[in-house]
Amino acid sequence: MENIKEAVGSAQTELNRIVYEVEKVIIGKESLIKTTLAALLANGHVLFEDTPGIGKTMLIKALARSIDLKFSRIQFTPDLLPSDILGVSIYNMESHQFEFRKGPIFAQIILADEINRTTPKTQAALLEAMSEHQVTMDGTSYPLSDLFFVLATQNPIEYEGTFPLPEAQLDRFLVKLTIGYPTFDEELALMTGEDTALKLTHIQPVMSWERLSALKALVDQIFVDTAVVKYALRLVEATRNHPKIALGISPRGSLAFLKMARAMALLDGRSYCTPDDFINLVTPVFSHRILLKTKYSQDQHSTQAILNEIISSVSVPVRA
Repeated sequence: MENIKEAVGSAQTELNRIVYEVEKVIIGKESLIKTTLAALLANGHVLFEDTPGIGKTMLIKALARSIDLKFSRIQFTPDLLPSDILGVSIYNMESHQFEFRKGPIFAQIILADEINRTTPKTQAALLEAMSEHQVTMDGTSYPLSDLFFVLATQNPIEYEGTFPLPEAQLDRFLVKLTIGYPTFDEELALMTGEDTALKLTHIQPVMSWERLSALKALVDQIFVDTAVVKYALRLVEATRNHPKIALGISPRGSLAFLKMARAMALLDGRSYCTPDDFINLVTPVFSHRILLKTKYSQDQHSTQAILNEIISSVSVPVRA
């Protein structure tokens, strides 16, 4: 146990360096940066639902630079084809064989920009790769990086000409996050400070991908007491029994809930999870996985109100 505590303490120090580097360009969003980093540690993917110009691309680029990972941006449009993402087989006239040319998905951090603007067929190609961690072309499988991490964005305001992700595909994302507008002082610092693009060049890689892989393995060693696991499951079950919810959290969602809580505990320098870890993750883990009944408005405000009800309705375990 002592060895785990030492490993977690060292990991927290290293992970805080990443947060510090990202905060050079993303001001006042420490909690959001940590949740994004936790999703990476938990081997999941992130869906950002926010208006344009908030800083999603800068956050993702800064994260990739701070860990020295290969970054790729894919702009989703209605005419984008699966082969534009995955790659294509081209016939080589000299060797008389088909050669596979890898697409932009063969990176470590992927920005899938405006994922709801492309067709369901292209969406499915990306989401299948996210699930399988490989691309299959002409009967041959090509593995993706062990650190393959997708951060997708969608605009919640514009619906014309978009293809909303169905619930089964939304469930592929570990968390859904919203950056939100900065405060007055934060935006003032942004406007009077150095150009954001220049700030990005100042970011230094503070962790290797090999070390990040080791920290991902450490997440599974974070202890979760049985009483705390039962509390998390009661929160999950409350979504399945709520009168305003048509579709509750799936078992895959409950496992995502547990994995994220462990990753957040590691970021906080703890070798164990607390009920607060789960409470703080209800919104990012649950909001895109539940489906409200038709007569209730399916918007973020209504969803959040219902999630708050669920948190209040489940008793928090008390340490004996």
